[in-house]
Amino acid sequence: MDIWLTIGLLIHVATAVAIIGLVLLQHGKGADVGAAFGSGASGSLFGATGSANFLSRTTAIFAVVFFLTSLGLAYLANLRPATTGSVIDRVKPAPAAPVSPSDVPPPSGVPSSAPKASEVPK
Repeated sequence: MDIWLTIGLLIHVATAVAIIGLVLLQHGKGADVGAAFGSGASGSLFGATGSANFLSRTTAIFAVVFFLTSLGLAYLANLRPATTGSVIDRVKPAPAAPVSPSDVPPPSGVPSSAPKASEVPK
C-alpha cells in the first residue's frame, strides 16, 4: 500500500507543477487586444487561436488528473488503521533502576542530621 501512496504522491506533485506551468504559459484576456494590432500571434506554431485551445485543453486534462489523484490519495490515506489513545499512551516507560535507601537524598528543607521518624521519642 505504501508504494501506491508514493506513486500517487509523485503523480500528484508532477501534475500540480504541470498545471502551474501551463497556467503561466497562457495569455490573459488582455493579450487579445495586442493580437488585433499585429503582434504576430497568427504566425505561431498553433495558429491564431490554436495555442489557447491546446493549452486550455491540456490544463483541463491535468486538472482532472490532479483531482483524481487527490481523491485517490485521500482514499488510500483513509485505509490506514486508526490508532486509539494519545501518543503519550503509546510510549513505553523506561525501566526503573533499583534504588537502595542510602541513595535517596533527604527531602528538601530537612537537614540531613535530623532524626528519622523511628528515632523520634513519643
